[in-house]
Amino acid sequence: MLPEKPWRVEAALRLFARLVICMFMGTSMNSALGILLNPRPTHATASLILTVAALGLFASALVVLGRPWQPDRFARNAVILLVCFYGGLSLTWGAMRGPAQPAEVEHSALEVLIAMLSFQGAALVLVHGFLRKHQIGWADAFGLTLEEPRALLLGMAVAFIFLPLAWGLQSTSALVLDHLHVPAQEQEAVQVLRSTESWTCGLLLGIAAILVVPVAEEILFRGILYPMIKQRGFPRLAWWGTSLLFGAIHFNLVTFLPLTVLALCLIWLYERTRNLLAPITAHALFNAMNFAALFLSEWLNRLPAKS
Repeated sequence: MLPEKPWRVEAALRLFARLVICMFMGTSMNSALGILLNPRPTHATASLILTVAALGLFASALVVLGRPWQPDRFARNAVILLVCFYGGLSLTWGAMRGPAQPAEVEHSALEVLIAMLSFQGAALVLVHGFLRKHQIGWADAFGLTLEEPRALLLGMAVAFIFLPLAWGLQSTSALVLDHLHVPAQEQEAVQVLRSTESWTCGLLLGIAAILVVPVAEEILFRGILYPMIKQRGFPRLAWWGTSLLFGAIHFNLVTFLPLTVLALCLIWLYERTRNLLAPITAHALFNAMNFAALFLSEWLNRLPAKS
């Protein structure tokens, strides 16, 4: 059974609130990138000014969230936070309504990378501060030194066993959506990988998906959110709530079911091994095998047909 974790609700709320702000900062940066790569002289300058101002407001919101909130200053800090956050959202919306042209394929790959770094990349940085506030190291926080070989082997086994099940669930979801006349679209990262001609972009996306994304998501969902909810007396909500949230944050109807089931398997792994390396390994290997399958499929499709 997973041991008790010292996570404070207030610190966790700050962590996830700062992550949300970082995600919107990524949206602003992608907006600025679109303007720089496809400028229209009449409106590009104004859109860039709005984007820079939005990033400044989001950065101010991060600073406010990082400071201690004394009871006598709580209302003032809350007002400043809301003004900075919603001001940043409004300016980002205004900049995105500018006339920047649709991005080309290479730009789309860069957009996906920026989106990953603004969420999963930022998560790794913010979790470091989160652990420092709790005065605990990474190994102790997530059991990284507990029976490492067993954790790695179990993680690998779960990934290999779950992969065909995930493909079956994904195919079933696509069939159900088609029957309901709901468009079944692939994830944005998969669409970019299918269309990009650049090996560099494909390699960077692969590295991010296999190394950065699993570590960050396992720390957030299984390492912090799951035990915090469970320890507050809601074990079922911890299992199902975090799993459903994990499936939902990928914003794709076709992958929602397989990713939710994957999350349940990853929680079981963490409970079984008490070492977060197990779900990280399973998650990373699952992403790696999907990436390899997609890469092989695209490579075969691009081979010249025999006469």
